[in-house]
Amino acid sequence: MDYKEESIIKAWWNIRRLKYNKGLVIAGFTAFIFYCIVGETLIAPHEEFEETLFAMFFQGIAYCFMMGLANLIYSFVIRLDIVFNSSNSTMVRNRLYWGYFWISFSLPILFILMVMIIFLLR
Repeated sequence: MDYKEESIIKAWWNIRRLKYNKGLVIAGFTAFIFYCIVGETLIAPHEEFEETLFAMFFQGIAYCFMMGLANLIYSFVIRLDIVFNSSNSTMVRNRLYWGYFWISFSLPILFILMVMIIFLLR
């Protein structure tokens, strides 16, 4: 693969990075709302559960760090596309993008769901 093809592939991925980051923000906000609703419904009747400004600030900083990590992995996925998609297939590139997008989008929500399930099983 020559430099021109590689730069076209990188441009394809970089155009979609904003949509990817919007998805991460929506997923984080959705997971936080889910956490607050389920926490008040399931945990509060049995244990102390409150969401303080300090806790929200800390969770926001932690989520920003995780978004940075997700973007670092996104860059690695671009490299995977360049190295392993030797036929330069748009179908493979789209599947790689959307697969990584939906995995990244679902992880915050699944994490909150896992925490709640562990709480219920104790």
